[in-house]
Amino acid sequence: MLRETIQQLAGKYADEFIQVRHHLHAHPELSYKEYQTSAFVQERLSALNIPFTVKAETGVVALIEGRNPSSRIIALRADMDALPITEENTVSYASKNPGVMHACGHDVHTTCLLGAAKILQETKGSWEGTVKLIFQPGEEKNPGGASLMIKDGALDNPRPQGIIALHVNPQLDVGKLSFRPGMVMASADEIYITIKGKGGHAASPHLTADTILIASHLVVSLQQIISRNRNPFDPSVLSICAIEGGHTTNVIPSEVKLMGTFRAMNEEWRFKAHELIRKEATELVHSMGGEIDLHIDVGYPVVYNQETFTKKNRRLAEEFIGADSVETTEMRMGAEDFAYYTHVIPGCFFRLGVRNEALGLTSGVHTPTFNIDESAIGMGMGIMAWLGATAVL
Repeated sequence: MLRETIQQLAGKYADEFIQVRHHLHAHPELSYKEYQTSAFVQERLSALNIPFTVKAETGVVALIEGRNPSSRIIALRADMDALPITEENTVSYASKNPGVMHACGHDVHTTCLLGAAKILQETKGSWEGTVKLIFQPGEEKNPGGASLMIKDGALDNPRPQGIIALHVNPQLDVGKLSFRPGMVMASADEIYITIKGKGGHAASPHLTADTILIASHLVVSLQQIISRNRNPFDPSVLSICAIEGGHTTNVIPSEVKLMGTFRAMNEEWRFKAHELIRKEATELVHSMGGEIDLHIDVGYPVVYNQETFTKKNRRLAEEFIGADSVETTEMRMGAEDFAYYTHVIPGCFFRLGVRNEALGLTSGVHTPTFNIDESAIGMGMGIMAWLGATAVL
């Protein structure tokens, strides 16, 4: 059976692709600068005789055709970029690029997709349809490599009927997977506010427009947008995370800057909230005698897992590893640019367990000590190959 063959090949090639992961982890590159990573992916695909094209400068799109290539077209996606973090792990494959680290597991994602590519190429006489492999840049940074790949035709010629991606989860034990239909991850928008007013001596506040006081009121007031305008059943977060202004004890500054993030699980509410943020901030600042510059940098949309597609993929995963090893993913207010694909074609974004408490592998993503139980590599490449070969809408 195809399932047993894929499981056998995943086990057979696991050690080879653990070494692939070591290479990628040791040579991380920041968003939109994944030139060596892209070249490495292209070399591996060429060695497997898998045709590919380059998209969005560093992205790679490859095709593997099984029997009756037009009968079923499924895309598998991996992201390739790293983060501006200095690694603190002492492993032999630690980052060789100072200040850059694969702290979000994109090295694992790329490795698993390359491993799946090898398995799918070897078994293509045993499954029907076409699998499109998408290795994308820039997941960690606006405007999001997914949006650039889509603009450059990554979903065209042929157009997939659905797209699937995995993401490491250091809160999920190794050997397990998790799925969730519907809303999975939030939109993410950045808020930049500059409050301007007449500065002056702290002993004469009546002669100033106190930007510190205005900013203080604004930080508190903005929270009312969430607490009194949002449907309580729609998760949403507005956090002001930085305040810059002033330099001494007795001078009221003429300018204060605020920076923050707004996240939502409902696209309609998301843009309504933008309007409310602008209105609330502008009116409050003006009422207190200040001026305001406000910019909302619109980021990634909500990650939406098409219900039918995701439920079918969960059942396939249960067939592959057993129902006891498949859990339900919790909803998260973090963001992922895989969202862009899910707003164009049906998508399924699922989690790969990489946690091993006994080995001390428990650090979260985006931390300098993040690492994985590498037995997850065989699982990841196997499940991606299995879903690529069997998933249907």
